[in-house]
Amino acid sequence: SLSLQWPYCLRRCTYCNFNKYVWRGGSEDLRGSEEDMRGCLQREAETLLQLSQVSRITSVFFGGGTPSLASPATIAAVLETLAKHAHLPGNVEVTLEVNPTPVGVARLSEFHRAGVNRFSIGVQCLNDADLQLLGRDHSSQHALQALAEARRLCPGRVSVDVIFGRPGQSVLSWESELGRLLALCDDHVSLYQLTLERGTALFSQVRRGELSVPGEDDTARMYEVARGLLGHAGFRQYEVSNFARNGAISVHNQGYWRARQYIGVGPGAHSRFSPRGAGGQRREARTQTLEPEVWMREVRRCGHGTRRRLELDTLELLEEVLVMGLRMTEGIPHERWLQFCPWGSLGEVMEGSSEVRELLERGLLILDRR
Repeated sequence: SLSLQWPYCLRRCTYCNFNKYVWRGGSEDLRGSEEDMRGCLQREAETLLQLSQVSRITSVFFGGGTPSLASPATIAAVLETLAKHAHLPGNVEVTLEVNPTPVGVARLSEFHRAGVNRFSIGVQCLNDADLQLLGRDHSSQHALQALAEARRLCPGRVSVDVIFGRPGQSVLSWESELGRLLALCDDHVSLYQLTLERGTALFSQVRRGELSVPGEDDTARMYEVARGLLGHAGFRQYEVSNFARNGAISVHNQGYWRARQYIGVGPGAHSRFSPRGAGGQRREARTQTLEPEVWMREVRRCGHGTRRRLELDTLELLEEVLVMGLRMTEGIPHERWLQFCPWGSLGEVMEGSSEVRELLERGLLILDRR
C-alpha cells in the first residue's frame, strides 16, 4: 500500500489536530505551490520505492489535509510516477478523500479520469448547525450532492465518514440522522466517535463550559444503535469503525490492520517497510518531516524528507500485529501470526499470561483454532 499526504486545507475544522496547514496565499501562489508539491511527492515516492523492497502496489490512498484541493493533473502525475517504479495491477484501489464542497463535487469526474476509482466523502453529519459547529465548509445538501455524483462515477466504491458524540447530540437524533444517511449512501461507512483533542478550538469550548458533549453511556448507546442500523441495512462490521456490504471492504486500510508493508509519502506521512538489503528480516518505522516547506527542501536535497527512522525489534513488531489485528472482527488468524512469529504459536505465546487467561474467562478475548 502507498499513502500520499496532501497537507493543505482552506480552513481548520474545530475538532481536527491532524498535520494540516491552512493556505493563506492567492490562486496564483497556490498553483505555484502545487507544482512544487507535486514534484516533491513524485520524487519522494520514487526514492522510497527504491529504498524499499516494494515492487507491487495494491492500493493508493490520497489523504490529508484536503487532497481534493490538489488538481486532477497532480493526481495523474503521481500515479504515473508510481507506475514507472512499481507494478500497479489493473484492479489497484485508488482512493481520494473528498471535502464535499461545490468545488469538490464539480471536479469528481476529472479525478475519476485521472485514475481515482474510489472516493471517501467527508460527510461527517447531516445537521447543518453541527457542521458549522465543527468548522466544516460544506452543508448537508452539498454532502448529499457529492455522494450522489461519486456513486454515479464509482458505484459500489464510495465510502462516507460520519461522526457521532457531537455536542448536544442525543441518541434519538443520531438514530434518525444515520437512518437518513443509510437510505442514500453507497456500500462503505466509516463511523467515528468525536474525540476532543487538546489544542483544538472545540476542546477549548468544552473545557470552558460553552459546549457539552454526550456522556460515555450515551455515546456507547449511539455506537450500539449504529451497529444495529448498519447491520439491518446489510452492512457487515469488519473493523471497530468500518462497515461494508457487497464486499466493499477498504483494501488500503485492511493492509494496515493486517500489518502489511506500506509506504507513506508527503509531510507527516508514516511508513512500515523492510529496506532493500535487509532480506525482509527487519522492518523500519519511518516518519516524514511535518512542515511542508521544510519537507520540500529536504526532498529536493536528499530525495526524501524522512525525519525519523526506527528499526522495529521483534517484540515491537508483534505488538503492532496484535494491536492492529484485534481491531478487525476476523482477529488474527494463526497463519498470519506465524508469518511474523514462526517460532511460537498464538496459543503458546498467549496462554502463559494471567491477563490473557482473565480476558478469556470473561469472554472478552477468543482464542480458537482459526
